[in-house]
Amino acid sequence: MQLTFLGTGTSMGVPVIGCHCAVCTSADARNQRTRTSALLTVGDLHLLIDVGPDFRSQALRAAIHRVDAVLLTHHHADHIGGIDDLRPICMREGKPIAIYGRSHTLDDVRERYAYAFAEAPSLSTRPSLKLHPVDGPFEVGTLRVEPLDVIHGSNLITGYRIGKLAYITDASALPEATLERLRDLDALVINALRYKPHPLHFSLDQALSVIAELRPRRAFLVHIAHELEHTAVNAQLPPTISLAYDGLSIEV
Repeated sequence: MQLTFLGTGTSMGVPVIGCHCAVCTSADARNQRTRTSALLTVGDLHLLIDVGPDFRSQALRAAIHRVDAVLLTHHHADHIGGIDDLRPICMREGKPIAIYGRSHTLDDVRERYAYAFAEAPSLSTRPSLKLHPVDGPFEVGTLRVEPLDVIHGSNLITGYRIGKLAYITDASALPEATLERLRDLDALVINALRYKPHPLHFSLDQALSVIAELRPRRAFLVHIAHELEHTAVNAQLPPTISLAYDGLSIEV
């Protein structure tokens, strides 16, 4: 499996509009973070994890021409705001793209993108989507996908385990049952917003504590705000843990 980090930033992205801090003005491209999303490629199968408002630029940079399915973690704008930009892929493939997520997440997608589900013909293009509510493990092609409960403030959202890879974002806590399903991993992707605690997201120290408990072979940090400078933070981390950056690809 190949995982490409399309975006690694928080909801505002980095640089933050109007901010002149050292990270937002950094010349290091690894400090330029679009909204968090990833592409998992397994043979001819292409799975998109979240589709945020930066998807168009991410897809052009990564030369994405095909998406077989989208795995949604939750319904916040920085995770579903790019769904309309799936249109050219739908048109090229000539069939709906499968969208997987919790029922309440899919309800929000249906509401925000109601025009995509309208039965009346349209003179303009629109994304063609097929919604699949997730309530347990499922298969995309021959790939088994296991959804995991993740706590995001007062919201229950979804992480995913696929083989020896797990992808967790926007977590503020993880239930014990989820922690048990995150053991024996080759690669763990997990959010680490900033140094200071936040009510909705793991801080860097909290993410490191979870990683220390789970002991994956490698861990990659995402959903990163402009308080964390890439080189400086990586220099403080163990060699098996690193901040991910936009465009990074790993083999699992």
